[in-house]
Amino acid sequence: MVEWLKKPWPYWVGGILLGIFNVTLLAITGTVWHINTGFLTWGMEILDFIGIKVYDWRFFKIFNYTYNDIILNHNLFINKYTILNIGVITGSLIATLLSSQFKLKRLKDKKQTILALVGGIIMGYGARLTSGCNIGSFFGGIPSFSLHAWVYWIFVVLGAVVGTKILSKLI
Repeated sequence: MVEWLKKPWPYWVGGILLGIFNVTLLAITGTVWHINTGFLTWGMEILDFIGIKVYDWRFFKIFNYTYNDIILNHNLFINKYTILNIGVITGSLIATLLSSQFKLKRLKDKKQTILALVGGIIMGYGARLTSGCNIGSFFGGIPSFSLHAWVYWIFVVLGAVVGTKILSKLI
């Protein structure tokens, strides 16, 4: 395999590529890069399938969401949010495989599993509360100088510092 694919790329190269991808996405689709709305969409579709009508919930009425706005044509797999999520997941896997960093490992113990699950739930909940995740805020909000994105960025950095300190003590 080509040697430059096996070595880590400098951060600035990744930043430039992500910026190019974001501008291309905006030019082609007219939408910015965002992820957690896709997960919301998946959850809504699953709950709707089992008979729970989440589009009647107060959360969606407050933010003026309608069910058809979130699930375009009422199809879980053919909408912009799902396509963006699959693209991010696939791109991450390809980058990991190309850098020879992909490894399947067993989790150390139940404590590590519980911490990972709790951390993921907290991150997802926080992303929904802020109506955006790191991708949406950084690629949509910061380039447009939106105040919410800059405040989000400050708290992401603070949360990462605090989370790293807590994690280093627990593991």
